[in-house]
Formats: sequence, structure tokens, C-alpha cells
Amino acid sequence: MPHVPVPRTPLPRRIAASGPLRGEIAVPGDKSISHRALILSALAVGRSRIAGLLEGEDVLATAAALRAMGVGIERTGEGTWTVDGVGVGGLLQPAGALDMGNSGTSARLLMGLVASHPITATFTGDASLSRRPMARVADPLRTMGADVFASPGDTLPLMVRGLCPAVPIAYTLPVASAQVKSAILLAGLNTPGITRVTEPVPTRDHSERMLTGFGAHVTVEDTPEGRVISLTGEAELRPQDIVVPGDPSAAAFWLVAAGIVPGSDLLVRGVGLNPTRTGLLTALRLMGADIQEANPRTVGGEPVADLRVRHAPLRGIEVPLELAPSMIDEYPALFVAAAFAHGRTVARGAAELRVKESDRIAAMAAALGANGVPVEEHDDGLTVQGSCGDPIPGGGTVATRLDHRIAMSMAVAALHARAAITLDDASPALTSYPAFFATLADIATQESAA
Repeated sequence: MPHVPVPRTPLPRRIAASGPLRGEIAVPGDKSISHRALILSALAVGRSRIAGLLEGEDVLATAAALRAMGVGIERTGEGTWTVDGVGVGGLLQPAGALDMGNSGTSARLLMGLVASHPITATFTGDASLSRRPMARVADPLRTMGADVFASPGDTLPLMVRGLCPAVPIAYTLPVASAQVKSAILLAGLNTPGITRVTEPVPTRDHSERMLTGFGAHVTVEDTPEGRVISLTGEAELRPQDIVVPGDPSAAAFWLVAAGIVPGSDLLVRGVGLNPTRTGLLTALRLMGADIQEANPRTVGGEPVADLRVRHAPLRGIEVPLELAPSMIDEYPALFVAAAFAHGRTVARGAAELRVKESDRIAAMAAALGANGVPVEEHDDGLTVQGSCGDPIPGGGTVATRLDHRIAMSMAVAALHARAAITLDDASPALTSYPAFFATLADIATQESAA
């Protein structure tokens, strides 16, 4: 069934303080891995099966675009999907524009996919996505021979006219970005020769892991210049049965929530602990968080564990700069944790937050400030003065700016606020975590009278 985007009506939501968060929950499938599972299954020859797929709007946008390019994709149950791949080079000309909704991952990865196919695709998106920079992907794809015609500022809407055969390149990432790396590698799949990407700062490596699992020849070498990922083109991918682990970015909200609400004791099951995604865990532990790992295992080629988090006093820290690439999506949740710490937290080195679904630095500075948290904004992060574990004042209205992580982070902040916090629009949570508010209702206990 085609994915037809529907203009979303804002859904204001008022969130009051909670008593202790208790119970066991499982977070939805990893968003990054879900996108890649669909894309690589589409390029295999034969039927792949995916379990645990995140069924948020971002991932559904990727599925809809692949269907429009001739891939057979069917949902067979909750989180379970089959993909009948067309093989590398087998994508068909889409009949209409590909609507990426709010998903930067869909746009950037699929641009790379189209770049080495003999087809032309137009990419559109919502107002938030249409402001996000695409030059970082367009420039290397142009070097490979694709034509990319973008709106002013290299933004959406844009059109990619692929070249087949494309030209293999050796490219050094100017900005740490797993999306750019992955776009180039996906273009390299249908390109003769060896495509190389050098990343001076390591980023999440889901693409390299999954490409290898599907049978592509990928090598990773550590050099003085950084990690060099080399992919041999004109690959033949084999269909796979994939299990998607729980999303650490989704788990982040619960780790912070249980950490700041007194009396909380929460078990979050099946969280992916890929080393390139554990920066928030490291930062929270540096702040004194009580997070324990249990039942370590491997799911879909990725390390996974259950995380038990209990309330503990947090202390302000200077967040190590080297953690930024492994927690870039979790900074909004970290800023909330900092709001309840003893002392001041300085979190910098994250200028990339300016070009996410919203300007997350400005959005979180405004959201926290509107609810009584002292914040200093920097070009590349925030300094947050904590409440020493006391409830924050609250009572403000948050502009979520079409950004799912702003909405969910400030919902967490509301759980330990003196006055309820209002989200002007809670609906962006649907892009990555449709069950977020239902899960919150399940684990939150009634606030006890003072």
C-alpha cells in the first residue's frame, strides 16, 4: 500500500510531573538499522525478512520510496516485513516525486542509491527537511558523475540523475556524518572499481556491518588520516533474515527519565550497544547515573543488552568532545539530564545539531529557558545550570519545531517539574517512536502528594 503523506495537524500535549518510573519496557527497532535493512534488502536478489523494523514515519518513507522504484515490500505482522529485492542496478524509474517527509536519513541514503542507477528521481520533504543541507551528499555524488539539481542552498526539493556506470572516488569526509559515508558507499555498490571513504572522526558503522552481512566486499583500515572504508563495486548481495536491535536513541529518553525522577527503577530490554552509539551512556555514567547492563548478546550482528537504570544524583560535567559523534542524536536528552544535575554541565563540540530536524541547540535553549532552566547557548552546544536534583520550575510552552527529539526530551523534563510543561505539538514523536507517550503512561506512577 503506497505511503501517502498527510499534512499533520499539531497535537498540543500537557505533561505533568510523575511519580517513580517502574517496570520493564522494550524500545522500538533501531532507526538507522531499519533504514539500511530495507535499502540493502532491496538491492539483494531474492527475498529478505526483517523482524523488529521500526514502523515510524521516517522508515515508512524509505519503504515507500523503494516501492516506487520497483521493490516489492510487504508488512507481514507487527515489525515484520518481507522485501523482494531487485538486485544492485535493478531499480526502476519512479513515476513521481519521492516524498521523504521529515527523514534526513531517507533523503541522503536514497540520493546515494539513485546516483549510480540509470534513473532520475526527485526528492521532496516537509518544511523541516527542506531546510536541511544536502550539499554534503550532493558534492561527492556529483564527483561520481551524478547530476544533482537542488533548490537554492542545496536543499530539497532536488533532483538526482544517476550515472551508470558511475565513477569510483576516494573521499574524505569534511564533516563527521554516517549519512554521507553511507550515501557514498551505496552509490559505490553499482560502480565498477573501489570506492573509498575516509572518516577522520569515526561515525556509526551500521552500514559497513550490514553491507558485509549481505555479501559486499568491504574493508576497514585504521590509518593516521582516519578510518578508511573501501567497498568493491558491482556487488552481488544475498538476501538475509535480519533482526533489528532496540534503538539506543529511543532508549536515551528512558535512561534520562528514570535517572532524574526520584524512586525510579526501570529495565529497558534489548538496547543496541554498538560502540559507535554509546556516547550518551558514557556521558551519563560520568555524571553519576546508575545504569547497569545485563544479558549481553548479539542481535543482527550488533551487540545488545538489557539496561537497568535507577534514580541517582547527577553531577555536572564537561562532556568530552570526543563523545560527540557517538551521541549526536542524544544531545537533547543529555541537556535534560544536565538540567537536574548538581552544578554546571558544558556540552560542546556538537555544531552538527544546528542542522538536524531543527536547530537543536537553539530549540533546546529556548525550551529549557522557557521552563526555568538557566542555559547559555554556544555555537556548538549549551552550558546548563542544574537544579541539584530538585524539580525544575516548568510551566512553559515548548516549540517542538517539527522535531521528534525536542518533543520527547521535553516530555521527559516535565516528569520532574513543579508545573506542567506544554508541548505545542507532540506529533513529531510519530516519526521515530509512535508508542512513546503510550509507553510513558504505562511506566509512570501517579505523583504522590507532597
